[in-house]
Amino acid sequence: MNVAAVTFSDVNAPEALPSISASQRWPLYAADFTTAFGAHAVAAGLGAESADIGLSLLALGILLALYDVAEVFLKPIFGALSDRIGPKPVIVGGLLAFSVTSLIGLWADQPVMLAAARLGQGMAASAFSPASSASVARLSGGKSGHYFGRYGSWKGLGYAIGPLLGAMAIITGGFSLLFATLAVLGLTVAVWALVSVPPLKPLPRPRYTIVDVWRQSTERSFLGPTLVLAAATGALGAAVGFLPALAAREGLGTGGSVAVVTVLAVASALIQPRVGRLRDHGRLSDRPGMVAGLLAISAGTLMAAVLPGAAWIYCAAVLIGVGIGTSTPLAFAHLADATPAERLGRTMGSAELGRELGDAGGPLLVGGVAVAAGLPWGLGALALMVGAASFAAPCRATSATNDARLPPTSG
Repeated sequence: MNVAAVTFSDVNAPEALPSISASQRWPLYAADFTTAFGAHAVAAGLGAESADIGLSLLALGILLALYDVAEVFLKPIFGALSDRIGPKPVIVGGLLAFSVTSLIGLWADQPVMLAAARLGQGMAASAFSPASSASVARLSGGKSGHYFGRYGSWKGLGYAIGPLLGAMAIITGGFSLLFATLAVLGLTVAVWALVSVPPLKPLPRPRYTIVDVWRQSTERSFLGPTLVLAAATGALGAAVGFLPALAAREGLGTGGSVAVVTVLAVASALIQPRVGRLRDHGRLSDRPGMVAGLLAISAGTLMAAVLPGAAWIYCAAVLIGVGIGTSTPLAFAHLADATPAERLGRTMGSAELGRELGDAGGPLLVGGVAVAAGLPWGLGALALMVGAASFAAPCRATSATNDARLPPTSG
């Protein structure tokens, strides 16, 4: 080959890696499950046991926020790091750090140690979460919707069973058992990823100026799906807190109130793989799918706000879950298809930052309006904001940036 004839397009040639089997992707799904399971298991436990461990409402709020605060600041940084050194070391290192920091929770009877464990887990998740997303994109082989559907489904499963298994662990052995379980989970997935995930070498990258980064961050192909993710995650964050509160007002016990969240998460987890497959087969386009998903979330939120009765609350949970499960894999797949492979980590980390901001902003919006005008108005404001976000949904991404992905494989 004439060296002078080599152009930047050669950088995007398929990577010289062996065929990827389905089993090599499973640790990436397990990593996404780990962050969701850990975040919600501990959060639910802190809420349930706050009085017994002497936490004020302010201290409880701080402990709940630490995980997300760490992710907001660190996900873009670790995402960019995975572009520089390859995602696998960041995934394995982050999972090992998650396991080690979970051990701090063995002294969970002290609020300071709880805070340290929670913050450490959030910092560790900031590493392996965007690196895992970037790996899924690079291993998608032109089937981004399919694999991000599975990826999101496992995260939804973590949301669904995290509070339930976390409560069982606390009842059986207190916070010490819960954090020990999370330490074992993190270590297990780290070893699994080390053995099974193929090494994805960092790709050569052009030099980006500040103007380039600003332009990339404001392109509709990035900003649109990121706003969709923020809106969907904001609705999830609000629903996890306020739907059980509505259910309790209707006379449901603790089990019945918590089950509303489980129903939402299961609905989201079940539909995501189906949505991904429909997208890859050309039967569901990005923009109509994202718009439909956000409108379903908006409709479900309004249903919970204006229709009294436990049955309507459960119907609202299903509708919100379906909406989240429709919009989320489409947004991630769009980002994967529209982003050059050499900066997937940075893009996924920045998109995850948008999700975290939505996760914090949704409950704040509902709570702030509810204080002034009542909870139905707070939910109505959230429904309006989620519906407005549908205007940001972009059209389907081109496949021209997929050349650096691995060829399609089974599984």
